[in-house]
Formats: sequence, structure tokens, C-alpha cells
Amino acid sequence: EVRLLESGGGLVQPGGSLRLSCATSGFTFSTYGMGWFRQAPGKEREWVSYIGWSGSTTVYADSVKGRFTISRDNAKNTLYLQLNSLKTEDTAMYYCAKRASPLGGSGYTRSQDFNYWGQGTQVTVSS
Repeated sequence: EVRLLESGGGLVQPGGSLRLSCATSGFTFSTYGMGWFRQAPGKEREWVSYIGWSGSTTVYADSVKGRFTISRDNAKNTLYLQLNSLKTEDTAMYYCAKRASPLGGSGYTRSQDFNYWGQGTQVTVSS
């Protein structure tokens, strides 16, 4: 059974930092690209970042580029998202997701490119 479990969210002041983790099991983590999405209240789910199966490819939404860093530890089957210089508009539930197709190929910014999701971890940026 595929499982994704996010952690690390919380309440932080503007300009602060958080590190999100996504512990995975039930599949060969090292052969799948992984993504982070977020959803704010009343808004649609938004793609945030993607990392390829080997970690050599990383892509970011313009809204977080230069502030967030995605990484992975294939030995620990864990995905990370470092959030720096947080803004109030970063407040959302953050979800990790497993890409549907293994290894490379196109398609990593749409929800339909991913087939398993975690339950989410809340990030609230407020003074």
C-alpha cells in the first residue's frame, strides 16, 4: 500500500522558515518523481514544486522560486520542502504527491500527473 505522510507544518511569522517532510512507503521511491502542491482556503490546489526521481531535476512555480527548495533522500524514502522568506500568501495546506509514471518524461505540474497524495500539513504565515 502506497503511503505518503507529511509533517513539519506550523505557524510562523512573515520572513520565517519551515521545513516540510514527506515520509513515503509502499513503492520504490527512488524511481518516481515527486511533487509538492498547496491549497489555500477558497482557492484551487496549486502546484508548488517538482523533483525528478534522481534529484537532478528540480522545478518551481514562479511564486516560490528563490524562496523554496525541494530535495529528496532516496535512502530514507523521504521528500523535503524547505520554505524560506515566508509570506502571508504562502498560508495553505501543503501536500506531497507521487508522480504516476516512473523515471523521466514530461508532465509534472498538473494534479493528474500524480496518483497518490498525502493528507497534508498546514502552513500558516501570520504576525
